[in-house]
Amino acid sequence: MARLDPYNLRMQISRMFEQGQSLFVNFKVEDWLRERGVDPNDYIITFHQKPAPKGSNLKTIVEIELRRKDGQPVDPELQADINYFA
Repeated sequence: MARLDPYNLRMQISRMFEQGQSLFVNFKVEDWLRERGVDPNDYIITFHQKPAPKGSNLKTIVEIELRRKDGQPVDPELQADINYFA
């Protein structure tokens, strides 16, 4: 279940894109997956930039898409947690 954390992964990734640090976002997501006991080598990680919700201090928000390399479905809870936005 997602934690109430104003500095969650999705917000950190969005800020990294805004600051021109998009080279490092894959490493950040891979570390996040490892912390949860998931092998990042099993996934293809894709980022989608979208307009940020009103009231946010960001211009854009980044949605993180996980796809398994073996074609199996991604755990819906893992996908929801990775895109949680406070």
